[in-house]
Amino acid sequence: MIADITRRGFIIGGTLALGGCVQAARAPVEPLAPAIPPDVQAMYAALPNEEHPLPAIDPGVVDPRFWRQVVRDPTGEPAGTITVDTNERFLHLSLGGGQAMRYGIGVGKEGLAFAGTATVARKAAWPRWTPTANMIRREPERYGPVAGGLPGGVENPLGARALYLYQGGRDTLYRIHGTNEPWSIGTAISSGCIRLFNQDIIDLHRRVPVGTRVVVLAHAPGEVLG
Repeated sequence: MIADITRRGFIIGGTLALGGCVQAARAPVEPLAPAIPPDVQAMYAALPNEEHPLPAIDPGVVDPRFWRQVVRDPTGEPAGTITVDTNERFLHLSLGGGQAMRYGIGVGKEGLAFAGTATVARKAAWPRWTPTANMIRREPERYGPVAGGLPGGVENPLGARALYLYQGGRDTLYRIHGTNEPWSIGTAISSGCIRLFNQDIIDLHRRVPVGTRVVVLAHAPGEVLG
């Protein structure tokens, strides 16, 4: 009888121990990434006919709220106005009828140096890029070798398009441009102005003419850029 109980206890105990091992060895379950809607995939598809063919962007590298989308216009600005909100990481193009096209943006230190109203005085496709004196002084090893500038191309930090903002006929040195670092959209980065996905800056560049009014909202102080 004692042997039988002991045997039963061993079997039960062994089963529990085995169950514990199986449970402990189970691979952790990771949440599935949300599926990218086909229309979003299409917005960020490759653009092989560009002067410098652009690869597709994986929109899943950023939060979905930073994907290009039509939203209720929060700005109160007339149609055709660009509003840059560096705090929320959004750029709105007012469309009229209470709607706006919203783009996610990345914000660099140069992008915080201006607030107020300006005008798009120049537009460029595949612009040449030259680092500012501040960028060279701040990161000489990174920017010193390209102090003379870089021609347009997929590796150019200004990306596929750029909008140049002027105020009172003078260059503010403020740029709205593309980026070759799509993961940086929605974040604060160390250098640059206002960056969009390349596919998004191409879309914005197509929609706005020279002379477009731009409102840059004042940035909340105290944020540390990475």
